[in-house]
Amino acid sequence: MISRRNFISIFLALCLTFYGCLNSALPTYALGGKLPAINQAAPEFSLPTNIGDGEVALSDFRGKWVVLYFYPKDFTSGCTIEARRFQQDLPQYIEKNAQVIGVSADDVDSHAEFCDSEGLKFPLLADTKGTVSKAYGSWMNFISSRHTFIIDPEGTLRETFVKVNPNIHSQEVLARLTELQAA
Repeated sequence: MISRRNFISIFLALCLTFYGCLNSALPTYALGGKLPAINQAAPEFSLPTNIGDGEVALSDFRGKWVVLYFYPKDFTSGCTIEARRFQQDLPQYIEKNAQVIGVSADDVDSHAEFCDSEGLKFPLLADTKGTVSKAYGSWMNFISSRHTFIIDPEGTLRETFVKVNPNIHSQEVLARLTELQAA
């Protein structure tokens, strides 16, 4: 007889195995939905931001590389670590003519507090209805999934990251950005 605890462990292992197979068999899908296609125009967007007045649009950054990262919630441990790492590496992104932009379902006020608390110097966009997160296959019910996209200066999606470890992710993105710029 299998114990309830062992049953749950086995069930979770099978689910993760199935998800891994699904994810490798269908790379254009992630837990948040259908991902936009690599080497195609990145979905355009315009969202309110915590920095300055008004909204930020993808088209505002033509001529620059864009690192667009989606994250679940301000002030949570993984999201705070990820934001700190992007901030720590921000001078390297600037040297590479790249703009880091964070997106979550939190509102502008929450983003402003988060930036103040963590000393973040890049914009966080308020996708409170999940519209942009959905366009990027990064929406799960009421929060954004932890996904990152590299968009080139012409607005073409060049890379997608869906299995993100917040501790090392910024360095992974920098390494891939360097490869893309050298190609």
